[in-house]
Amino acid sequence: MGQARSTFSQAAPVMKRAALWLVFLAPFFYLTYGGANWLASQRAQVPNIAFAWESAIPFLAWTIVPYWSINLFYALCLFINTTPRDVDMLARRYLTIQIIAIACFIALPLEATFVRPATSGLPGFMFAVLGGFDKPFNQAPSLHVALLVVIWDHLRGRLPRRARLLWHFWCFLIGASVLTTWQHHVMDIPTGILLGLFAAWLFPRGAASPLANFTVSGDPKSRRLGICYLGGAVAFLGLAALCTPLSPAAVLLLWPAVALAIVAVGYFGAGPQIFLKRADGHAALASRWLLAPYRLGAIINVWLWTRKMPASVAIADGVHLGRFPRRHEADRFATVIDITGELQRPSGTLARWCSFPALDLTDLDKIQARAAADVIEAARHQGPVLVCCALGFQRSACVIAGWLVISRRCENPAEALQLIEHAGRRVYLPAETIHAVAEGSQ
Repeated sequence: MGQARSTFSQAAPVMKRAALWLVFLAPFFYLTYGGANWLASQRAQVPNIAFAWESAIPFLAWTIVPYWSINLFYALCLFINTTPRDVDMLARRYLTIQIIAIACFIALPLEATFVRPATSGLPGFMFAVLGGFDKPFNQAPSLHVALLVVIWDHLRGRLPRRARLLWHFWCFLIGASVLTTWQHHVMDIPTGILLGLFAAWLFPRGAASPLANFTVSGDPKSRRLGICYLGGAVAFLGLAALCTPLSPAAVLLLWPAVALAIVAVGYFGAGPQIFLKRADGHAALASRWLLAPYRLGAIINVWLWTRKMPASVAIADGVHLGRFPRRHEADRFATVIDITGELQRPSGTLARWCSFPALDLTDLDKIQARAAADVIEAARHQGPVLVCCALGFQRSACVIAGWLVISRRCENPAEALQLIEHAGRRVYLPAETIHAVAEGSQ
């Protein structure tokens, strides 16, 4: 009895918070969705974008059942949470998707071109109810698919292992049903996925929003880099604008534009939190996919700069300095101390991984550099240690230099950097960074 009462008292705040959010979200959803539809219907002409081959997509009346089921999961997921904070996280994801999607529907309404055949029975009834409020204008990004991304992500980690395969299959049916019910065109799907990933990135599970501690950077170099990345985002958007609207090329160009814009925000003041990278070197799923174009560029850059160089060099007492390792390279070390924000721990590596995320080409936080240096000194007693960043030229060299000075292996930062260069590694650390290492080690 006491245990049941305790369980109820723990669940009650979650149930209350979920109910309050649902009372707000449900009418907000239908009012804004219906309002955007009505505004589009007042236009003399609403464009549509579809491929000729889409006419070959079969109409499967029964898939209206998984299509409709997302409404159930939308509400249910609010109540399947451990804390009120988890409820808030999910609700804010819903709200973000709704606001952005409705803004797109108003700014660029698109019309579905398919005319569904007459259906009867339960599917016929469900299509009739759907047609009562859903007009064929709210197309890209697919609100259905964006919400599906968030709902799938929310439940996949909360279900027993044996139930996950069934959940993945049902979510696949929901995603496919937007086509087989002739509710959406193909290009609505990738834009919906992108929107869902953005909402999941903006409000991550178990962590603060990457924009929660945004403070305008006072570092001129960081601002310049932010401007460069923002310029890259604008360039990709410009190229997308030159393509046929929502064509495959346009959507493909939209992805790196979003990724570079997020990276620019990091340099402007959000910091390495934009990568949602944990201490074990892994990043949140939304970050992995949303920022994939930037990460691909970073991987190519690593290869171009270091392809003719050794992966790492020995510095002192079992401590090595190098570029970001591949799996077999990481497994040569007992511990890897990773100073990158943008790159992820290789899958399957056996090395102990300690991540101190930092933005590329920026000075390290002195407290962070000292913490990483302390880990080096403790970890080297358990076996060889690799300290790495993307190229092994700046961030990791800064940490190694700090460790050498802190541990009294070198008298000053200049001597530490000289030792690193004699070991065979080129480093690019400006004078102000060397002084910061010295100050941080005192």
